[in-house]
Amino acid sequence: NHYQTMGQNGQRLGPLVLEPVIGSIWLWRLACARARNGHTAPITNGGVGALGADAKTLDVRIWRGGPEGGKFQVFEVPREENQTILDVVSWVQQNAEPALAYRFACRVGMCGSCAMTVNGRARWTCRTHVQKVARGGRLDIAPLKNLPVLKDLATDMDPFFDKWTAAGGTHAARAARTDEIAAIDPESNNRTAASAGIECINCAICYSSCDTVAGNADYLGPAALNRVWTLLNDEKDARGSGVLDGVLGMGGAMNCHSIGACSALCPNDLDPLSAIAGLKRAAVNRALGGQGDA
Repeated sequence: NHYQTMGQNGQRLGPLVLEPVIGSIWLWRLACARARNGHTAPITNGGVGALGADAKTLDVRIWRGGPEGGKFQVFEVPREENQTILDVVSWVQQNAEPALAYRFACRVGMCGSCAMTVNGRARWTCRTHVQKVARGGRLDIAPLKNLPVLKDLATDMDPFFDKWTAAGGTHAARAARTDEIAAIDPESNNRTAASAGIECINCAICYSSCDTVAGNADYLGPAALNRVWTLLNDEKDARGSGVLDGVLGMGGAMNCHSIGACSALCPNDLDPLSAIAGLKRAAVNRALGGQGDA
């Protein structure tokens, strides 16, 4: 992925080239580090199309500010056919406010980096069309909730990934690279349960939408717990039920209030609520002398 970064006065600072990495953790950490140094506004390779003679406009309120606070700033944006929220934000940065900070990468719903709060709800801005969410030609766009704001629409993802790591979200291989690859039945109960949650791209929409996260700073959050559920059911992870050790403390699975916003709002249609329920069952089973299976 190639990022063009902007200075405060709109000057181009050159491309930030991100080599392919496994997962999105290191991409996020690098982008957050760049944001802390003032390089926070990527430029799209093109924005909305040419404005027609009879085109309408949108009243767009975008949150501006940083860790100390901020406020909404109003922009008038040309309304285009098939326009996404990310198109709107990009138009503002390219045509009205070059210092606007926000984050995106793929533009096709695969990287998860463009998530923002749109009219009060966390969404992928690259896949959210204006015509589906605009209220009377008005949009309110703000950073994700439950995360520190670096600048404008760019949030610091470190707390999200720190909890993902603390939960034990990294895979512990059962075999070495030189060992023969073990055959796994794709139809087995464990593999089916693991496969149901592996499409998480760490966009943090579930984390931003979680009331338990909002009220409990120690809570690991739906994405981290969903990841642990996949590992518990992954026959190639060496820890077995030991993976539960990282999610049964003060901020673990038992703190989930089962409200379900995580599952209701996940853009990939994953079900973290059921994954967390599975972790609770597995914990009880292990406490009663079982193997920690759910």
